[in-house]
Amino acid sequence: MFAKEVMFLFSSLGVIQALFVSFYLLTLKDRRTNILLGLMLMGLALRIGKSVLLVFLGVEPWLRNIAIAFMLTTGPLLLQYGKALFEKRYFSASKLVHMVPFALFVLLSGVIPNDGGLACKIFYASVMLHLGVYVALCWSYLLHLPVTTRLLPWYRNIVVGVSLIWFMYGGIFIGIVPYYVLVAIFFSLLIYIFSYLLLKRHVFSLEKYNSSSIDSVTAQQILLRVKDLFEKESVYLDSDLSLKDIAKRVGVNARDVSQVINEYEGKNFSEFVNQYRIAKAKVLLADPDSNKEKIASIAYDCGFGNVTSFNLAFKAATQLTPTQYREQLVAGRMTQVL
Repeated sequence: MFAKEVMFLFSSLGVIQALFVSFYLLTLKDRRTNILLGLMLMGLALRIGKSVLLVFLGVEPWLRNIAIAFMLTTGPLLLQYGKALFEKRYFSASKLVHMVPFALFVLLSGVIPNDGGLACKIFYASVMLHLGVYVALCWSYLLHLPVTTRLLPWYRNIVVGVSLIWFMYGGIFIGIVPYYVLVAIFFSLLIYIFSYLLLKRHVFSLEKYNSSSIDSVTAQQILLRVKDLFEKESVYLDSDLSLKDIAKRVGVNARDVSQVINEYEGKNFSEFVNQYRIAKAKVLLADPDSNKEKIASIAYDCGFGNVTSFNLAFKAATQLTPTQYREQLVAGRMTQVL
């Protein structure tokens, strides 16, 4: 009895957490992509919540059918969420055609059999096939995305999670998975992992750029022009360099430059600039002819405005101060001579 109560508690907490996360997504200021993900999670939570109630408390057949119907929203919302992330194509009214199977299933929920008979199994198999087709479309879409796309791992993880849930339900349907409640327990585990990733990465710092119209091709072209300025013209040596300066040189607005650096390099503008300055500092610190040059001089030569910011940035990147880095190199050269 105790084990049953623990399973019920864990399963219920997962469903409640999923509903909480979905409501959070729906209340974010930029609702364009978040609303798709929020609705998808809510549909899954209601579907799996039915599984929990069915095992532990019992549910009326028509309510079971409505809950099953929500699985018909999962695939379309998952696919459209991906397109919203990577193509800035949002769920317009024309996409509502994907919701027709869901609407029909809900309208017919009172007459669709849910007694475990042949007709019931046919309807359920159709729902599973529907989700399976959309999962396959999501994987196909993923495989055609550039591997450098920063949000690709995030979307892929969500597709993996939905795929595993589909396999679990499929396993129950054909009798491979022995316990119905295992899907709810598995979903609880997935939703807590999802919540952890959401808090850790705060993926919805991504939402900061959701209103942008830049596609992946344009973004990579902008990034290439930015890198040319840093690598060929060494613009980072200017201690007063700003995001606006780079945007003006590239011919786009500052927000677009910030977005591209953030999404494709995983850094903010300051971190992006500092990586070039630190690389230059490493070269100067390693040069035997610069051994007697003061650290402050090297800092200014590399584009840093003061020694303190140089020391902090250098240690963050190398776990050594510039002085320690130079001493380590000198000691290494002496060891080689001996």
